[in-house]
Amino acid sequence: MFNTITGLQRPASGQVLLDGADITKLSPAKRARRGMARTFQRLELFLSLSVRDNVRVAGDVLRGTTRKRFDLDEATDKILERTGLTDIADRDVSDIPIGRARVVEVARALMTSPRLLLLDEPASGQTERETDAFAEMLTALADEGLAICLVEHDLPLVMGLCSTIHVLDYGALIASGTPKEIRESPEVIAAYIGTEEAPK
Repeated sequence: MFNTITGLQRPASGQVLLDGADITKLSPAKRARRGMARTFQRLELFLSLSVRDNVRVAGDVLRGTTRKRFDLDEATDKILERTGLTDIADRDVSDIPIGRARVVEVARALMTSPRLLLLDEPASGQTERETDAFAEMLTALADEGLAICLVEHDLPLVMGLCSTIHVLDYGALIASGTPKEIRESPEVIAAYIGTEEAPK
């Protein structure tokens, strides 16, 4: 789904709309310039670079592909502070825990000033404390008007964080609604929890 939204994969049918505009035929780069940013299920970071430089490189790309002018070091420091990465900013990404590396990916995406942020399994590898802090950060970002689409198997995180949930089963949409509606959905229960009694 994320590959289709961001232009890495053409849809077999249908359209991809952003703010009502059909962007189905636009390249990934053009979609990014319209305000899309994403993370990946498998970490896609520059492991030989520091946390700071991983974030900074997104700002370099933004300045090179748009007319935006800003102080790159200042913008990087703001993103690092916003995402709670200041204390490890000068460490190589290869030397930090995977849970925090996930946050580096988010910080790099935020450096592009997106309007839509697509997060693919961002809580994977995070400790409970890291996940709680991550949820607080995402809530604050959403409160500021950033649209966030989250694909995640951490159900407590999803239920506590998301206002609207869409459930897919083998690519087909089987339910949409509030966390309460999803918890009570017979289709979701049958697909993900099962209805058969456990063997005695």
